Amino acid sequence: MKRTAPAASRNRDPILAVLREWLPASGLVLEVASGTGEHAIAFAAAFPNLDWQPSDPDPEARESIAAWRAEEGTPNLRPPLALDVASDNWPVTEAAAIVAINLVHISPPEASIGLLDGAARLLAPGAPLILYGPWRVRGEPLVPSNLAFDAALKERDPRYGLRELTSFAAEARDRGLVLAERRAMPANNLSLRFVRAG
Repeated sequence: MKRTAPAASRNRDPILAVLREWLPASGLVLEVASGTGEHAIAFAAAFPNLDWQPSDPDPEARESIAAWRAEEGTPNLRPPLALDVASDNWPVTEAAAIVAINLVHISPPEASIGLLDGAARLLAPGAPLILYGPWRVRGEPLVPSNLAFDAALKERDPRYGLRELTSFAAEARDRGLVLAERRAMPANNLSLRFVRAG
């Protein structure tokens, strides 16, 4: 059954503009935590030379992705995979790029670490890990909307919440992933491009 998320249609075009600059020309792109599948549909269509691999740990999300794919999918959009980022055993062994949209703040810290560990295993030197979402940035006050969002996330699950970018980047660096670019996005979000060091 197809599901929709209002945020997916709102942020799709700004994210797409960044992906046009940051994704490689060819290869497999692993999208982690694909959710409803709306982004996967749009991005696979926008990049016909890339194989787009959606994934999600939630069976209902995978069902939605599969439904979108059956109705509007392009030949380069693969069937969704069950992938728990915190697991050491991912169903993909290599990728030209990894994309994770709105994952880090809506998951426990071990998911963030698992994402970085997985990216370190899968990505070749120079390949990107691309993240999108809200962050805490040291020395910059949180805008009221992100402060309220952070509080709402913690109420939902105390392990959730906006992560501090410097600390996250340090964890990434420990795994050979260097923060190469940070870009301001609408609604007080950031796009981040980490690159696997050679």
